[in-house]
Amino acid sequence: MKKSDAEKRIEKLKEIINDYRYHYHVLDESTMSEAAADSLKHELSVLESEFPDLITPDSPTQRVAGKPLDKFEKVSHEKRMISLADVFSEEEIDDWIVRNEKLIPGGKIEEFFTDIKMDGLACALKYRDGVFYQAVTRGDGLVGEDVTLNVKTIENIPLKLGSISLSSGRVRPARRHGRPALVLGLPASGFPPIKEIPSELEVRGEIVIFKKDFERLKDKFANPRNLAAGSIRQLDPKVAASRPLKFIAYDLVTPDSPTHAKAYEMLRKFGFQTSGETKVFKADKKLEMFKYIRELDETRKNLPFNTDGMVIKINDRKVYEGLGIVGKTPRGAVAFKFPAEESTTVVRDIVISIGRTGAATPVAILDPVEVAGTTVRHASLHNADEIKRLDVRIGDTVIIYKAGDIIPQIKEVLMSLRPEGTKAFDYEEALKKQYPELKFERPEGEVVYRVLGESSDFILKRAIQYYASKPALNIEGLGEKNVVALVDAGLVKSIADLYRLTVDKIAVLERFGELSAKNLVSAIEASKHPTLAKFITALGIRHVGSQTAVALAREFKNLDNLVNATEDELIAIPDVGGIVAEAILAWFNDDENLKLLDELKSLGVEPKLEETKNLPLAGKSYIISGTLESMGREEAEDKLRELGAVVTSSVTKNTTALILGEKPGKSKLEKAEKLGIPKISEKEFLSLL
Repeated sequence: MKKSDAEKRIEKLKEIINDYRYHYHVLDESTMSEAAADSLKHELSVLESEFPDLITPDSPTQRVAGKPLDKFEKVSHEKRMISLADVFSEEEIDDWIVRNEKLIPGGKIEEFFTDIKMDGLACALKYRDGVFYQAVTRGDGLVGEDVTLNVKTIENIPLKLGSISLSSGRVRPARRHGRPALVLGLPASGFPPIKEIPSELEVRGEIVIFKKDFERLKDKFANPRNLAAGSIRQLDPKVAASRPLKFIAYDLVTPDSPTHAKAYEMLRKFGFQTSGETKVFKADKKLEMFKYIRELDETRKNLPFNTDGMVIKINDRKVYEGLGIVGKTPRGAVAFKFPAEESTTVVRDIVISIGRTGAATPVAILDPVEVAGTTVRHASLHNADEIKRLDVRIGDTVIIYKAGDIIPQIKEVLMSLRPEGTKAFDYEEALKKQYPELKFERPEGEVVYRVLGESSDFILKRAIQYYASKPALNIEGLGEKNVVALVDAGLVKSIADLYRLTVDKIAVLERFGELSAKNLVSAIEASKHPTLAKFITALGIRHVGSQTAVALAREFKNLDNLVNATEDELIAIPDVGGIVAEAILAWFNDDENLKLLDELKSLGVEPKLEETKNLPLAGKSYIISGTLESMGREEAEDKLRELGAVVTSSVTKNTTALILGEKPGKSKLEKAEKLGIPKISEKEFLSLL
């Protein structure tokens, strides 16, 4: 094919593929089968490989994931990317209106613009001469991160504005989300492309995952919001490309428009998907707005995305901008938060978790109950004062709710349903019972008990050292001195931060050079897929050593099952008694720990379960005494556990054999002889393996 003919064919292919993308990913309709669309994309790819100088940034082939990044670059927002102040009642909305009318010339608001508040990751998209060139996260509102390569993989984002020539052929509903296109902010026939594209354009919106798409992934991830945010913050764009992400536009920064409603109309004409839940209310009809808010609260379960409220703005953009910003929030807009859903359940236990700062946080273990679409098994009790205020006791029936659709809280205790004989919860006694080896103090003026004599940095360093140790993930290069250097430099503030380290950040530290920094980053990257047992060990749960971790991994098969385990299920495991079960429940019911697990998952840390069928040493118990020549003791113990054996530290009548290295312990030898326990040499041990 001649280059001139190829150029014409490429333009035609781009036009029809963009038309298909717009219908399928924005209108939720289909102009052709996916197989036919894939065939056209393949033809375009072949032509572009033959004529690479004809490849343009807006080509559908450029949407694929590129090479992994070393880090995200910081980008300053030309116009501050704000967050909104929350209101929780119609009275608070009235107060907001009165405050603003005092500041507006003429003292009167004409119209309000409302839109659903989506639960995702805020992001700004920038276009130059109609072509997408940059995506920036909100960050702190002034400076965000350049996530262009990740965002470019999102199929409902136009790479070129005005490039859609709507198909006149037959359109079939895709029925992937089960909702008509109108609900997603576009009429079923779509909008024609606009003729005049501004030279500079910035669109802001929310990156989300629809509920139906999340259904296929919920076994691996906690919630759609965290998954969407975590996907965009991956350094490897292939991760974002593999996730069903959507961009829902909510603001047009440039060019300016006279009203927010007009801005939404322009967004749709540019080819962007919006929520479909926008309305304009005259200020003298605010009671209609209040009624609509109440109706939306009832029907929001049917929306394709998660929401916890509704945004209310003064529709006139000139008035809105003139009111300015207070702190980080604009005066001209608020977010009305829907009332949290409530339910009743029974408190089965109260356990205390020690966070990375040494703070002791009480957690109520509940009978599982559905609230706001998710199963709730625990609720934070915050501190000893909150327990006393609620007078919550083990066995109580309580009303729980989810604040902001996220965090479970106890609202009140139903005293009339309290069982006879219950006792008030003694917080200090519970601390002594659950943590007999630790001492706690409650500093004057604070409500939180903390571990005595240990700083938050000390606890963090100890946790990271254990996470990287040989019994755990065995991350080479993360010994005590290097951990201290990383924490003291402020590079690592949690275990999850290990997976955000880059060579250039580490290499400038006193203890490191370019090579050692590269080796450490490689070792951390290699630790992303440990066995489930090793990962459980690495978490540093009190009383859970390597052997107990193996038992937990074999029983629960995956991390989610362990997170949701009940006390009865834990105690039923031979290696787990009441004290160990309580420690496990405390760890997996601490919000801080659950957030850490979510972070690690979003950063690509996914433990795997090794095959456990037909393990040849299942049911057998061994002890290693003395030094082995062929391998270290920890490696030898791991090999035994991999074959199904239990490895203990003391000889009992249930011990299968004592494995002898050089200079074995005298007391173990004597006890083995007394009980008639067989002794095997290192050579016999290697033969056994």
